[in-house]
Amino acid sequence: SCKVFFAKDPLKIVRAQGQYMFDEKGEKYLDCINNVAHVGHSHPYVIKAATKQMELLNTNSRFLHDNLVQYAQRLTATLPEKLSVCYFVNSGSEANDLALRLARQYRGHQDVITLD
Repeated sequence: SCKVFFAKDPLKIVRAQGQYMFDEKGEKYLDCINNVAHVGHSHPYVIKAATKQMELLNTNSRFLHDNLVQYAQRLTATLPEKLSVCYFVNSGSEANDLALRLARQYRGHQDVITLD
C-alpha cells in the first residue's frame, strides 16, 4: 500500500554522506526528504555519540535510564517554564500520533483537519 517515490525509475541508494545520497552507480543526489537537515548523513559527532551509547545500552525509551532524565532536564532548561514536560518518541509519525491524542484528550474533540 506504500508507493515508491520514483515508481518509474526507482533509486537504489547504497550510501550517504553529509547532505548527499549515492546510488549504486555512484550518482550523487541532494537529500531533501530524509531527516538529515540538521547534521547530515554520517556526521562524525553523531556517529561517535551513537557508538558510545550503543556500547552502553541499545534499546528504546520504554525502559527507564538516567540519560533520558538528564536529557529532558537539559532540554527543558532551555525552554519557557510552560514547556516543562518531555515526551520521547521514535519518529515523526509517533510524534504526530501523540500530539493528536493529547489534543483530543485536552479538548474532548475527535475532528482533525489536514492538508494534502
